[in-house]
Amino acid sequence: MILSQVRQGALSSNKLLLICGTGWLFDAMDVGLLSFVLAALKLEWGLSAAQLGLIGSVNSIGMAVGAFVFGLYADRKGRKSAFMITLLMFSIASGLSAFAWGFGSLLVLRFFIGMGLGGELPVASTLVSESVPPEVRGRVVVLLESFWAVGWLLAALIAYFLIPLPSVGWRGAMILCALPAFYALYLRFRLPDSPHYLQLSQKEKKSAFRHKIAALWVPEQRRASVMLWIVWFCVVFSYYGMFLWLPSVMMLKGFDMVKSFGYVLVMTLAQLPGYFTVAWLIERAGRKVVLVVYLLGTLISAYFFGVATSAPQLLLSGSLLSFFNLGAWGALYAYTPEQYATSIRATGAGMAAAVGRIGGIFGPLLVGTLVASGVPIGGIFALFSLAILLAVFAIVLLGQETRQRAL
Repeated sequence: MILSQVRQGALSSNKLLLICGTGWLFDAMDVGLLSFVLAALKLEWGLSAAQLGLIGSVNSIGMAVGAFVFGLYADRKGRKSAFMITLLMFSIASGLSAFAWGFGSLLVLRFFIGMGLGGELPVASTLVSESVPPEVRGRVVVLLESFWAVGWLLAALIAYFLIPLPSVGWRGAMILCALPAFYALYLRFRLPDSPHYLQLSQKEKKSAFRHKIAALWVPEQRRASVMLWIVWFCVVFSYYGMFLWLPSVMMLKGFDMVKSFGYVLVMTLAQLPGYFTVAWLIERAGRKVVLVVYLLGTLISAYFFGVATSAPQLLLSGSLLSFFNLGAWGALYAYTPEQYATSIRATGAGMAAAVGRIGGIFGPLLVGTLVASGVPIGGIFALFSLAILLAVFAIVLLGQETRQRAL
């Protein structure tokens, strides 16, 4: 077992992975539910494709702000504190969104949900990355990211069985997303902070924010920062453009809401083997090779999903898209914190994620605009394939292998 190789600390690695992974699961459940809620809102509120795209984009604006702010905060106040605050923020805002009375109020709440989500993800991956030894670090972070698939699976189950019920609907589903607020109280007592962070001097912790940002662009860090910013932008742009619209795209291809939700549930199951294969490969083949291979798989799958017309074609290409894309995400989260020193690690990971979330703003908006303009789905997904290709070039030309490198 991988985790049996991890050194013992104040909290066992099994429990550390479970605690952080559960927070990751809740994040994924919210993002996954949003894709289904958009499809339900289109029917209930009569929203246009452009309005649906704006909801997804506002969520990404919040994620960009959260990743930037809480990345800096985590290098100043600690990973544990940032993790708990972001978890509370997104869970409370999610619960309140169940009572949104219109399009405007939902946009405001989705911003704060996104801010919590965007801040938590890079902080959690940094915390886990700093808490395990180099020889298994990549695998453990990928296993952390695999909780995302479980969260999406729960979202798909909730959407398939509960959202169609008049007594529950999308509002009831959003109330379920408030449950992590109670989990944050548990974290207050059970989660240790990063041992690497605790070893920093007070001077390193209290360094001015502008100095931490500037440190990302010193000569020895500049290449890594450029590479990560390009990769994160392209990957998030394509992911949110494709996956937030997945149920809606199924409906645009002629399937009703319930059947569309069922197909997406099947596609979601393919995420788990995607993560597990990356967890097995990442310490054997290295970060760069795994990331490039799985991004190329994403590129090809996205194209074929866009041009698919029959149910079997959609299920096969959609499942492969989930397999490769979420596997690539696992590798990216393992790769990112390894690029920086401890004093700027959360800042660097947060900044890269923030740039990525800018891509997440444009992805859903672009889909909504192009759909409204009559552009075929195949052409839209081909555009996302090109974005993935740019990310591959950035990794090949600028990326450095960090397998088993000491932090």
